[in-house]
Amino acid sequence: MRVNKKQDKEKDKIVLTGGHAATTALATVEELIRRGGWDIYWIGAKTAIEGKDIPTLESEIFPKIGIRSYKIISGRIQRKLTFWTLPSLIKIPFGFIHAIFLLLKIRPKIILSFGGFASFPVVVIGFCLRIPIVVHEQTSAAGRANKLSARFAKRIVLARESSKNYFPSNKCKVVGNPLLTQIAEIEPKDKIGKPPTLFVTGGSRGSQTINTFVLKALDKLLKKYIVIHQTGFLDYKKINKLRKSLPKDLKERYEVYPVLDPMDIDGVYKRADIIVARAGANTISEIIATKRPSVLIPIPWAYGNEQVKNAEFAEKFGLVTILNQETLSESVLFDAVKGIENNWKNIIKDVKGKKSPDIGASKKLVNLLEGLV
Repeated sequence: MRVNKKQDKEKDKIVLTGGHAATTALATVEELIRRGGWDIYWIGAKTAIEGKDIPTLESEIFPKIGIRSYKIISGRIQRKLTFWTLPSLIKIPFGFIHAIFLLLKIRPKIILSFGGFASFPVVVIGFCLRIPIVVHEQTSAAGRANKLSARFAKRIVLARESSKNYFPSNKCKVVGNPLLTQIAEIEPKDKIGKPPTLFVTGGSRGSQTINTFVLKALDKLLKKYIVIHQTGFLDYKKINKLRKSLPKDLKERYEVYPVLDPMDIDGVYKRADIIVARAGANTISEIIATKRPSVLIPIPWAYGNEQVKNAEFAEKFGLVTILNQETLSESVLFDAVKGIENNWKNIIKDVKGKKSPDIGASKKLVNLLEGLV
């Protein structure tokens, strides 16, 4: 992916912002670069997890493809009381001051927000500076930051029709969830591997809950499947150490990564026969686009029950089994994976003629942006 070489003065400046939308934003950036004429900036969170020195995926990826990136000093309202709750709250007003400085420095013609706590100060200050705001909601519900940002937005662009219930209808347009080209172009499989390949992911930040139950069932899983495990940074060292201690035959069937580069993840999807995952919006879009049968374990405390609604969207499409985290055990997880394997051919047959609603979403989104500039 290369940035268009036109002179900066010929380009329209756009700021993309968000807290947890690396692949959606990257797919949009891909389309912006493809068309040329855009000077692209990213304003996002400094760290992926409050109080942990773990970089966000966006901050790692965007500078590599020539996108100028800024880490905003911004706090968040935490769901649970922790040691970092008060320091995070104290940082909130600094986020607005920092946003003033960044936007006056960049002076964009338009702002595209993907939600998340880091986006809200940018949206508010952008509105005060009379910069048009477009908000993109990836989930089947609505994120807290996007609901707050809606009143400042000129347009609200939705991935799912069901999200219209949460926003002013006169501002809304449904376009789908932008997908990277290499994901959108993956063909459905016509037969399962021997042995099948299982891709386990909690998203770019990982899921310690999924990791816990996968490890409990690991011996049984590795005897039946090749397992590719995206652990997140928090558990990576522990799990990689465990992998190294396994017998050679099992170790060779177990691949462990802290995080997968979005530009390379298509290779994993091509190999995967079955997926075990959280129900984040981007993961759902990739599962549906690639038509990979999946076991989903939605986060039960996600704002607005959004992960459950995301999972139900994929279930209606015909690809997934949903497990309740509250009743999850290693045997429940293993049985669900085995059930998907046993019914794999029927699942693929049932979704063969269905098309992902996210194909072409990045083009529709950029068309809308061009119409506003």
